[in-house]
Amino acid sequence: QVRIVESGGGLVQPGGSLRIACTAQGNIFWLSTMAWYRQIPGKEREFVADIDSELNTNYADSVKSRFTISRDNVKRTVWLQMNRLRPEDTAVYYCRDEKGAWGKGTLVTVSS
Repeated sequence: QVRIVESGGGLVQPGGSLRIACTAQGNIFWLSTMAWYRQIPGKEREFVADIDSELNTNYADSVKSRFTISRDNVKRTVWLQMNRLRPEDTAVYYCRDEKGAWGKGTLVTVSS
Protein backbone atom coordinates (compact mmCIF):
# COMPACT_ATOMS: atom_id res chain seq x y z
CA GLN A 1 0.00 0.00 0.00
CA VAL A 2 1.33 3.41 -0.98
CA ARG A 3 1.80 5.92 1.80
CA ILE A 4 2.46 9.56 0.96
CA VAL A 5 3.25 12.16 3.62
CA GLU A 6 3.69 15.89 3.06
CA SER A 7 5.52 18.18 5.47
CA GLY A 8 7.02 21.63 5.81
CA GLY A 9 3.99 23.87 5.50
CA GLY A 10 3.56 26.97 7.61
CA LEU A 11 3.07 30.72 7.71
CA VAL A 12 5.26 32.91 5.53
CA GLN A 13 5.14 36.59 4.63
CA PRO A 14 4.45 37.75 1.08
CA GLY A 15 7.65 37.70 -0.93
CA GLY A 16 9.13 35.01 1.28
CA SER A 17 10.20 31.45 0.59
CA LEU A 18 9.24 28.01 1.85
CA ARG A 19 10.19 24.47 0.94
CA ILE A 20 7.74 21.63 1.40
CA ALA A 21 8.50 17.94 1.16
CA CYS A 22 6.74 14.73 0.20
CA THR A 23 7.92 11.24 1.07
CA ALA A 24 6.45 8.13 -0.51
CA GLN A 25 6.59 4.53 0.62
CA GLY A 26 5.19 1.45 -1.04
CA ASN A 27 5.52 2.49 -4.67
CA ILE A 28 8.28 2.16 -7.25
CA PHE A 29 9.32 5.69 -6.43
CA TRP A 30 12.23 5.99 -8.82
CA LEU A 31 9.98 5.17 -11.78
CA SER A 32 7.03 7.25 -10.69
CA THR A 33 6.12 10.71 -11.87
CA MET A 34 5.41 12.69 -8.72
CA ALA A 35 3.24 15.79 -8.64
CA TRP A 36 2.21 18.64 -6.38
CA TYR A 37 -1.34 19.99 -6.37
CA ARG A 38 -2.98 22.62 -4.20
CA GLN A 39 -6.47 23.39 -3.04
CA ILE A 40 -8.04 26.54 -1.68
CA PRO A 41 -11.18 25.92 0.42
CA GLY A 42 -14.24 26.01 -1.79
CA LYS A 43 -12.25 25.58 -4.98
CA GLU A 44 -11.12 22.61 -7.02
CA ARG A 45 -7.73 21.06 -6.51
CA GLU A 46 -5.30 22.41 -9.11
CA PHE A 47 -2.05 21.17 -10.59
CA VAL A 48 1.11 22.93 -9.47
CA ALA A 49 4.10 20.96 -10.76
CA ASP A 50 5.36 17.48 -11.55
CA ILE A 51 8.64 15.67 -12.13
CA ASP A 52 9.19 12.37 -13.91
CA SER A 53 11.80 9.66 -13.50
CA GLU A 54 14.13 11.44 -15.95
CA LEU A 55 13.80 14.73 -14.03
CA ASN A 56 11.66 16.40 -16.66
CA THR A 57 9.43 18.98 -15.01
CA ASN A 58 6.16 20.77 -15.71
CA TYR A 59 4.70 23.80 -13.95
CA ALA A 60 1.41 25.63 -13.84
CA ASP A 61 1.70 29.06 -15.43
CA SER A 62 0.84 30.71 -12.11
CA VAL A 63 3.97 29.33 -10.41
CA LYS A 64 6.43 29.11 -13.29
CA SER A 65 9.74 30.88 -12.49
CA ARG A 66 8.81 31.07 -8.78
CA PHE A 67 8.51 27.40 -7.78
CA THR A 68 10.98 24.57 -8.35
CA ILE A 69 10.22 20.86 -8.02
CA SER A 70 13.00 18.38 -7.34
CA ARG A 71 13.43 14.79 -6.16
CA ASP A 72 15.86 12.42 -4.48
CA ASN A 73 15.15 8.79 -5.30
CA VAL A 74 17.39 7.45 -2.52
CA LYS A 75 15.45 9.47 0.06
CA ARG A 76 12.15 8.76 -1.74
CA THR A 77 11.40 12.45 -1.39
CA VAL A 78 10.07 15.21 -3.64
CA TRP A 79 10.45 18.87 -2.70
CA LEU A 80 8.69 22.00 -3.82
CA GLN A 81 10.78 25.12 -3.34
CA MET A 82 8.47 28.13 -3.36
CA ASN A 83 9.94 31.60 -3.78
CA ARG A 84 8.39 35.06 -4.08
CA LEU A 85 5.26 33.74 -2.43
CA ARG A 86 1.98 35.61 -2.83
CA PRO A 87 -1.17 35.60 -0.71
CA GLU A 88 -2.93 33.75 -3.53
CA ASP A 89 -0.51 30.86 -3.06
CA THR A 90 -2.22 30.15 0.27
CA ALA A 91 -3.62 26.63 0.04
CA VAL A 92 -3.31 23.07 1.21
CA TYR A 93 -0.58 21.46 -0.88
CA TYR A 94 -0.94 17.80 -1.78
CA CYS A 95 1.49 15.29 -3.22
CA ARG A 96 0.35 12.61 -5.67
CA ASP A 97 2.05 9.69 -7.37
CA GLU A 98 1.28 8.64 -10.92
CA LYS A 99 -0.98 5.81 -9.79
CA GLY A 100 -3.25 8.32 -8.06
CA ALA A 101 -2.23 7.94 -4.43
CA TRP A 102 -2.54 11.17 -2.42
CA GLY A 103 -1.15 12.43 0.84
CA LYS A 104 -3.20 14.33 3.42
CA GLY A 105 -1.63 17.66 2.53
CA THR A 106 0.29 20.43 4.23
CA LEU A 107 -1.07 23.95 4.75
CA VAL A 108 0.85 26.92 3.36
CA THR A 109 -0.34 30.35 4.47
CA VAL A 110 1.08 33.49 2.89
CA SER A 111 0.12 36.49 4.96
CA SER A 112 1.62 39.49 6.68
